[in-house]
Order: sequence, then structure tokens, then C-alpha cells
Amino acid sequence: MERSEMDLESWLIWSGRPTESGEPLNTPPVLASNFRLPGDRYYTRTEGTPTQNAFESLMGGLEGGRSLAFSSGMAAVACVFHALPVGSVLAIPEDPYHAVNGLAVEGEEQGRWTVRRLDLADTAAWTAAAMECDLLWLESPANPLMTVADLPAICSAPRRDGCVVAVDSTFATPVVQRPLEYGADIVMQSATKFIAGHSDLLAGVLTVTDDELFDDLYHRRIRNGGTIGAMEAFLATRGARTLGLRMERSMANAMVLAERLEAHPQIARVRYPGLPSHDTHAHAASFMDGYGAMMSFDVTGSGERASAFVETARLINNATSLGGIESTMERRALIPGQETMPATLIRFSVGCEHVDDIWADLDAALAATANVD
Repeated sequence: MERSEMDLESWLIWSGRPTESGEPLNTPPVLASNFRLPGDRYYTRTEGTPTQNAFESLMGGLEGGRSLAFSSGMAAVACVFHALPVGSVLAIPEDPYHAVNGLAVEGEEQGRWTVRRLDLADTAAWTAAAMECDLLWLESPANPLMTVADLPAICSAPRRDGCVVAVDSTFATPVVQRPLEYGADIVMQSATKFIAGHSDLLAGVLTVTDDELFDDLYHRRIRNGGTIGAMEAFLATRGARTLGLRMERSMANAMVLAERLEAHPQIARVRYPGLPSHDTHAHAASFMDGYGAMMSFDVTGSGERASAFVETARLINNATSLGGIESTMERRALIPGQETMPATLIRFSVGCEHVDDIWADLDAALAATANVD
């Protein structure tokens, strides 16, 4: 069956499985580095394994293109950046994911490319950059300020020959948005996060529609050695089976919690695209199928109070990654490379626990730290 024949949630459950009589219901982890010759496969770094191929098939159908799986999200990002010719100009958000910023800075210092930093909410700046840059690297919703770019407008804007538009859609997942449908050339998922959903692996995925671009990225992955492992591919596929269910629950929780936090006297600001008060709510409402399960908020008081708050919570884990079935939060300014973030900003990944239990934990931690200076 083809992706066009079924709903996204059915595809998540059906795709990437063996189809012949007598085969297992799930593609098992094929733990092999090489294969007997002659045959269609000879080495895992080049041809992959059936486990890897199953995961890539699932992701390609979700995004609407052809997918390549990598050993991490940053391995996937680096593959795109390093495909740029020396002397290229690339545009990135003003406050990108800190590892992406480090990659961009390193390349600029080495003379590989020139970097322009643009406000994600400034659609006119991005559409103008499409006529001047070789790569537009968009991150939407953004980490951790939750800015939503007007992806349909930017991805479909006129651009000069050779300009590639890539979107990090990790916070949204294909459940919420599919940038290739808007005209993007590449969509990147850190499958470590919501795709796998259980905080137990590292993986990244690039998905494209152009065959020439796919071949270029495929051969770069071979040369750079960023292939996903068999167990990671197996776990990512198994985790992705419940992506639709997990996102439905987490997004419902997030909307309730965002509204409650916004009304709380000890919260100074909530950044969640689903709130009408969010700066780019109109963008999100115009094309996204939901608002995701990520938000950030500022507690009142000091950075010390923010640290005490995340350490006091009992149900919600103080952890730096996100997108798992469990809720996590962190004081983002303590992360290397994110020191410019507001000292009181908390990044919050909303999980699938009962919403009232999550709220009780937040409310109790706010009450317990109310007098921390």
C-alpha cells in the first residue's frame, strides 16, 4: 500500500513491516556489518540493513519524500551544511539550536561559508534571503523561544538557482507539519526526540523529494559514516508506531498547562504557539495541525529561583533532552551555548502523564520556591 491510501496514523502503524507469509510481523534488528556476496547488500554503511530501510520507509511516507537515517540529529544537520560549496552564504535563525549555531560559527571561522542571522518571525527577511543565499536553515517551532516561521510563505518564495531551503521540524513532527508540502527541499527530524519518543536512543533523519539531492546526501552519509545503528533503527521504528497517539495526548496536555501557567501569578510569561498571546500564534494557526508539545515559560524572580523550581519538581524530570513520553524541563540558560537565554526561562517538554498530575507538580514546585531569591 502507498502512503496516499491511508491516514498518517495508520501509516505509522502499518509501514515498514514485512509483508510476505511466514515473515515476522515486525522487521527485526538485523545486527550485521556486512553480507554474503553476491547480493543486493554488501556493507551496512553503504546499503544499510532491512531494519534501517524499514525506518526510512516509515519516515519517508510521513514526510512525503525519501528519507535517510543518521546516527544523530546533528549528524543529519552536518551532512546538509557540509554539502555547501566553499564560499556559500547561509541564513540561520538568530537563536538557533546551540549545536547548530556552533557548527555555523566553526564553518565561518574556517572560511567555508558566511552566516546571516535572521529573525524567524520576519518573513520578508527570509524571502529576500532566498534570492541571496545558498541555504536557508529554518527551525520551527524554534528552540527554546517557540517562534513559528511562516513556512508556506518562505518555502514557496522565489529563490535564486541552487538555494536550498531546509527545515528542522523536530518540535512539530510530521503529525503537526510537513514542510516538504510547502515547498521545502529538506526536512530534518532529530528522531532522538518525539519520533522515537522514549528517551533511549540517538537518531536523525533527512527527507527530500528531489532524487539528485537525495543521491548527494546519501553518498555524503556513506563518506562521513553517520549511518544509524541497527538497534537504534529498530527502537526508533517501534517508538514511531505510537507517535500519533503520543502527540495527541501530549498536545492536549500542553494546551491545558499553557493556559493554566499563563494565569498563574508566579509565571511572568508563557511561550506556546497555541496561545493567542504568542507572538507567532497567527502563523501556527494558519497551517499547523496542532501546536506541538513543547513550550517555555519564565518564572518570576531570579535565575536561582528558576533552578530551585526545576530541582523541586518530583514528577517532571530535570533533563536536557525532550520529546519522550515523560515530561521534562530544564533551566535553559545553564546549557553551554544558551547563556543568552533569559535567566528565568524554563523549557518544558510535555509528556503523556495525566494532565492534573503534571499540573499538581508544577503548582507545588512554584509554591515551594516562592521565596527563593
